[in-house]
Amino acid sequence: MTPAQQQLVDTVLERFGAKAVTTDAREIAPWESDWRGRYHGSAPALFSPGSTAEVAEIIRLAGELGVKIVPQGGNTGMVGGATPSEDGSALLLSTRRMNAIRSIDPVGNVAVVEAGVILANFHNAALEQGRRFPLTLGAKGSATIGGLVSTNAGGTQVLRFGNMRHLVAGLEAVLPDGSIYEGLTPLKKDNRGYDLTQLLIGAEGTIGIVTAATLQLHPAILERAAAWVGVASPEDALRMLRLMEARTNTIESFEIIPGEILRHVLDHIPGTRSPLAGEHAWHVLIESVATEAGAEPPAALLGQLLEPVFESGLAEDAVISSSEAQVEAFWHIRDSISEAERALGPAMQHDISVPVDKMPGFMVKAAEAAERRFPGVTATGFGHLGDGNVHFHVRAPAGVDRDSWYAGDGKAVSRFVYDMVVAEGGSISAEHGIGQMKRDELVRLSPPQRIAALKAIKMALDPRGILNPGKLVALAPEADNP
Repeated sequence: MTPAQQQLVDTVLERFGAKAVTTDAREIAPWESDWRGRYHGSAPALFSPGSTAEVAEIIRLAGELGVKIVPQGGNTGMVGGATPSEDGSALLLSTRRMNAIRSIDPVGNVAVVEAGVILANFHNAALEQGRRFPLTLGAKGSATIGGLVSTNAGGTQVLRFGNMRHLVAGLEAVLPDGSIYEGLTPLKKDNRGYDLTQLLIGAEGTIGIVTAATLQLHPAILERAAAWVGVASPEDALRMLRLMEARTNTIESFEIIPGEILRHVLDHIPGTRSPLAGEHAWHVLIESVATEAGAEPPAALLGQLLEPVFESGLAEDAVISSSEAQVEAFWHIRDSISEAERALGPAMQHDISVPVDKMPGFMVKAAEAAERRFPGVTATGFGHLGDGNVHFHVRAPAGVDRDSWYAGDGKAVSRFVYDMVVAEGGSISAEHGIGQMKRDELVRLSPPQRIAALKAIKMALDPRGILNPGKLVALAPEADNP
């Protein structure tokens, strides 16, 4: 620990007590690696402030002493955005103690939630008030609100409600100088120049630490149903979605899953079974909900929506859930894909987007191109077809050394995939962020003006590079190393 780091630790311990800081390596160790085990760092200390005021004071002191800080929520990110560097030059700051739901207004349909609140806990609290927060994802049991805001998280309901950026009505955050941005008031209209709230969303903790958010709520689901449909191609799946969207706005999720990936889940995840009897090249999971008394039951609606789909020859087979347990079983398959993929060995995982209408063709052509270019790999895409966002995974050939492949062919695979994405006018990061994993590729593939603007924003708000150094965008060496 450097003298400046030690001084900061001692001061925080004196002012806020033992709950606010630890230097025990055993307690810190679980938070020094990302959950996928791709990135490993070292932090001599971990701060755990209990309030926005404590965060502000820690950041103010860190700025004065030139100590770098890596903010961290649930540590469920996919791009190493909350992992400290290996050299111990930064200290961790966890918001997990800040876990109060300050208020829920079921009339105004908003809630004020602190950064450390776990998403699943917020879901439950909203439901107790007859409301719901419609963003959900596989890591809901550990992901925190602050992290979800800072990475502009997506999930499986983006088709209808948008990502985190669309669901945040206001923010409270600590800026790099230790001042507090107080923007929690949910104004429908506010034209006072640059929107700092929107700037902080998706900034990955590089220009401020989110401490609380005002989030938009929606009526609770009274009933839901899901359909599992076998189709011949992604093109047929998208045509099916367009037919359904022309008749209803109650479709919340539309997830595409290749037959190959379904087989991996069935092979590696206990208790899963195929929803359909036959084999299909592609599968689609569709969810519809009812939020008003007297609305048409979602299962009946899905049955009506599927009639013209079958008449058009777009579906090969389908089953509609008959119970909530069956809906959960369908979603368990979808949510278990990442776990099943890990059991297959190393893979380069790409969270990409292209224009929605281009995605069906891209999924097929990109997989074929990757497998031709890198013999022995297998490539597949799955996910949020209706959003133009899929998770495109390229798995290593059998028997390769994991670390060697990641450092060699794995990097070449990602460059190849990202080049194809950019050629289609897409984005190399649809919902997971940039972190440290994609920082160099962002620079390589972005127009210089975009990178210059990102650096200018970072320099203006954090000229000494105190917050989350090395993530999203790198400053000049003299700013990165105060």
